[in-house]
Amino acid sequence: MNDKLFAALQYAIPQHALSRAAGWLANTTIPWIKDPFTSWFVKRYDVNMSEALEENPLAYKSFNDFFTRALKEGAREICPEPKAIACPADGAISQLGDIEYGRIFQAKGQDYSLEELLGGNSERAHDFVGGKFATVYLSPKDYHRVHMPLAGKLRSMIHVPGDLFSVNEATANEVPRLFSRNERVVTIYDTDAGPMAVVLVGAMIVASIETVWAGQVAPVPRSIREWHYPLDAIELAKGDEIGRFKLGSTAIVLFGPDVMNWEDALSAGSPTLMGEEMGSLV
Repeated sequence: MNDKLFAALQYAIPQHALSRAAGWLANTTIPWIKDPFTSWFVKRYDVNMSEALEENPLAYKSFNDFFTRALKEGAREICPEPKAIACPADGAISQLGDIEYGRIFQAKGQDYSLEELLGGNSERAHDFVGGKFATVYLSPKDYHRVHMPLAGKLRSMIHVPGDLFSVNEATANEVPRLFSRNERVVTIYDTDAGPMAVVLVGAMIVASIETVWAGQVAPVPRSIREWHYPLDAIELAKGDEIGRFKLGSTAIVLFGPDVMNWEDALSAGSPTLMGEEMGSLV
């Protein structure tokens, strides 16, 4: 199936109904449902269970518990240098670079609005105009928890309802504004580099998005919701968990202008591990 046809079919699919049905299956604890599928998934995607805290994939209560599995102590090293920015997730770089004229590069011929990504608030977007972005795609085999690139204090969280297109190279090339139209959870922090945003973008078959401080945030009723936090209420160290995807997708990191640079060796397609250095403060 070519990319254009694959993307076109997703407009006709009942995205939310399909994803919620998948969510029910992923949450079931019935062994004859979860065990065969979990075994198939591990084999199909060559999942490395040796680094998981629980190495037996069938020991998890549900497929979602397996999918959001914790890692063993020391499985990922968080870059220790004070100015180093840690990668938020295992996966691969989809794109990274400059936020130019309030637009973020998606793929060849495609970009999207920073303001739309952050929920349509121009004041919120202003902090990041002229700054830097990095988009990290999590594949099915990857560790699916998202962590802090820098130490920070949570300022706000915004749930933005939207579509649930698949997120991959084909849809990035063919679906306009993919990341700013899919359902997402925006988290914004105050850090030593000024404001930092980490956006957890949903996708088709993603049953839910959770954060460590609020539990399940999406799916919820189809309206934008915002939470604002006292400055010292929730403080997270570099490498601390932010949240997790129950069936995969994408994390986007944003910084303001003139505060950091990405590693020169990183480009579209570069593999990533959570905790490794992906940039540094100026």
